[in-house]
Amino acid sequence: MAPALPRVGRRTVEALLAANAKDLGECSLVLVHGRYAPGAPPRFTVTLDGEARRVQVRDEASVLGVVAALHEHRSTAASSDVLVLTTGIEDEQLGWDVRGRAVRRKTLTVENAEVVLQRFGATALDPRMYRERWLLEALVEAEPAEDGWPRVGGVLTRDAALRALTAERLGLRAVHGSSGQDGQVTLDADTLLAWSRTPAGPRRFAELGTTERAELKKWLAEVAGPAVPVLLSLAEAGLGHDALPLGLLGAALRDPAAQPDTVLALGGLFGQVMPRRSELAVFTDAVEGTLTRWIADARTSQDARRRVDAVLDRADELADKAGLIPGLTASRFLPSSFTAQLRRTVAEARRSPAVGEAALADLLGHALAGLRPDHVQAAETAVRVARWLSGPEPAVTSVAAAVRAHVSDWGWVDRALTVLWAGDPDGDLETGRDLRALYEQARERRQRLDQEFARRLAAWAAHATARHPDGCLVVENVLDTVVRPLAGQAAPLLLVLDGMSSAVAAQLGEEAERDGWREIVPRPEAGEAPARLAAVSMLPSITRVSRASLLTGEAAGGGQSTETSGFTAFWKRRRKAAALFHKAAIGGEAGHALSHELMTALASDAVVGVVLNTIDEALDNGRHGRGTTWSLADVTHLRELLAAARSYGRPVVLVADHGHVLERGSRADAPTAADGAESARWRTGEVVEDGEIAVHGPRVREGGGAVILPWREDIRYTGRRAGYHGGASLAEVTVPVLVLLPAGEEAPKDWVPLPRELSTPGWWRTRATGDGPESAAVTAARLTTPEHPTPARPTAPSESAPAAEARPSARTEAAPPAAESLGTMVVSSEVYAAQKEYVRKAPEAKVVAAVIDALVTAGGTMSPAALATAISATGRVRRNIEGFVATVQRLLNVEGYPVLGFIDGGHAVKLDVPLLRGQFLPKPKEGETDEAASQGEEKA
Repeated sequence: MAPALPRVGRRTVEALLAANAKDLGECSLVLVHGRYAPGAPPRFTVTLDGEARRVQVRDEASVLGVVAALHEHRSTAASSDVLVLTTGIEDEQLGWDVRGRAVRRKTLTVENAEVVLQRFGATALDPRMYRERWLLEALVEAEPAEDGWPRVGGVLTRDAALRALTAERLGLRAVHGSSGQDGQVTLDADTLLAWSRTPAGPRRFAELGTTERAELKKWLAEVAGPAVPVLLSLAEAGLGHDALPLGLLGAALRDPAAQPDTVLALGGLFGQVMPRRSELAVFTDAVEGTLTRWIADARTSQDARRRVDAVLDRADELADKAGLIPGLTASRFLPSSFTAQLRRTVAEARRSPAVGEAALADLLGHALAGLRPDHVQAAETAVRVARWLSGPEPAVTSVAAAVRAHVSDWGWVDRALTVLWAGDPDGDLETGRDLRALYEQARERRQRLDQEFARRLAAWAAHATARHPDGCLVVENVLDTVVRPLAGQAAPLLLVLDGMSSAVAAQLGEEAERDGWREIVPRPEAGEAPARLAAVSMLPSITRVSRASLLTGEAAGGGQSTETSGFTAFWKRRRKAAALFHKAAIGGEAGHALSHELMTALASDAVVGVVLNTIDEALDNGRHGRGTTWSLADVTHLRELLAAARSYGRPVVLVADHGHVLERGSRADAPTAADGAESARWRTGEVVEDGEIAVHGPRVREGGGAVILPWREDIRYTGRRAGYHGGASLAEVTVPVLVLLPAGEEAPKDWVPLPRELSTPGWWRTRATGDGPESAAVTAARLTTPEHPTPARPTAPSESAPAAEARPSARTEAAPPAAESLGTMVVSSEVYAAQKEYVRKAPEAKVVAAVIDALVTAGGTMSPAALATAISATGRVRRNIEGFVATVQRLLNVEGYPVLGFIDGGHAVKLDVPLLRGQFLPKPKEGETDEAASQGEEKA
């Protein structure tokens, strides 16, 4: 049998014509030994020596066919046209009559090496390529139709040729993100795994010849990693599109004790290409690495999110089909494992906070945690509430202590209850049942606090006045006690958020910090930690009396006219100009967020007050969301006002006139039947029912000085709304006060910063598992409380308040000190010493140790302000905390691993404690441990 003729394609013809361009001036016939590829274009145009020449290619198997084609060409074609005949006929058979009219007077032999040289514009080939016929043939056949092969201008190396061939054969240029900065296709596992999800990519590889597939697979394993052969084997078997989902399921065999049924189930999914266990482990690792990067992109891109969801949903579908779901509950990627871990976290939190924290750590390690913040919030809240429930039973010792505890601790419980009440975001019944159980436990405890508070409130209200508040900051003293001291340097902006509860204030305060604001408070007494301010509303806790009293600086009642005249009169008595803005006077005309009058006032030296009704109106008009949460953007005009205050250098005071309770299921759908109902949460009358308290005294501005107020949140005297106010619960009577400065500005005299670690209760923060049992608040308190503080500001205009009562237990408990801190061990390690060699002007070891220890104690995360305070405790002041953290990152982030870094848009610093231990304090190998133990025994 005669050998098969070499296949000739258009690019080969073009290369031969280019190589013989000089001879084509006299001859128009080219004889080529070979067979023209089926489907290749029979007519095309080439440019030879600057002239466009039309080319016709015909494949002829006989001498008669060759002669007939030549005669036809001579009679019909133009003189510049070229006829290319591919044939297997020997020259002796063609005769001189035909050969004499052909280029070089003979049949040209196709030398693939010469064609490749010409098509790449190379001067020489890698010698290894001459021995690989398959490669040369593939390069000739696969040349891109549009632009051809890239021009190299020198020696064409084997790797460069294979890289170009692979990109073209597999269609990698169409894969998003496959090209590097130099425009070359990046050949790595990431690119090839992304390629496996393209519609035609895997099929293109499967359609290649056997030799070419085998050789490309072997080369790609060398350059792109050992995971690639498994991927390409799946593509050959028609499973390429499921390569990523199958790789995730391979995690089921990580457990050495995996059941035979699991192995068989996986074998059924992989079919005939089931890899060895070691190969599958490598492939699974590569798939998980790629998906980790995709998931990071999915946080900001909907297209990336859809790509991730498609892979993960398919993986779950395959796992369910094969019965692998139970064995993959520990997976870091499957949606089903995320659901299982969420269920376990909430269930374990009910049983034990410590066990719940361990389960939460596993959940936070799930790759989907960043894509499902609502689910993570539910789990974190469950663990937080479990921590609070496991602590000592809180008690109300006085009204003053209670409102301070509420704004700094119990109000966060209210915030958590809102999340628990909303239930599981996906409506999972099992998770929802456990969340509801935690909710009922916490609500019962909170209800006991409200009951005791109401009793003490009634006794206190009977005699409390603005001049004799009995240790409380009352709402009518806020202007004089909080706002007036700030007016010494720059006129403050007072923002009254009608109806803002302590729970809402906690949310807004967190977001304000992320937006570059820093909370400050009056310097505390010696031994006291700084704490958020809170006042007591008028009674009943309604807008008409509480807001008027707040803005006039005295017990009062009335509407906007009373508030405006009283506000300006208050500041006029203190020789200050002032302006107060309500509703329609706030918004500007088209193109302006704020009115001209308001902006003019902000640009002046006047004290400016603005009343924002969004919260109160939303609750009153039916904002019924089960998870009623608030952000700065939710409060109309708030962001714009904060931005204006920053630009004019004004401190900002965020204050409520009263709080609110949410509708979380009244005892009956109908209003509570009661005599003398004046509003949703207060009434007049003589008979006090269960859940109510009778209150009278100078602070009661309605009902002739005597009213009945409900302290239970499920009592209402009017129709159902999203929320209510007016009653005697802590959430309604407590008035949160937040004083904000732009980050970086110095606090006024006798004021100190309030870092997030001190404004947040200890039970709320998620600790790093196994590190630092001590409360971060205790550490921060030790760092921020000066040895010789100045006296705290009084709570009444003319009297000093009694010493603040004890803070909640979460702020005062401290664990015994460890013998050697983690920070000290890290900076004493050999790895740290090696890292330090590469960092010029590295911080002192004690400063780096202090940073590590402070972050460990805080649960791994701290605000920059709190971290700067921790550093200052070592005797070193760091004004540029961002630059300092960048330097410490160079010390701790060994080989680029993210041990330390900024999160939350740069508003928090996070330390990965397990990764820190792994990098600097690696565990000794088992043999080393045994050897050390035996040496110890010998010494003993």
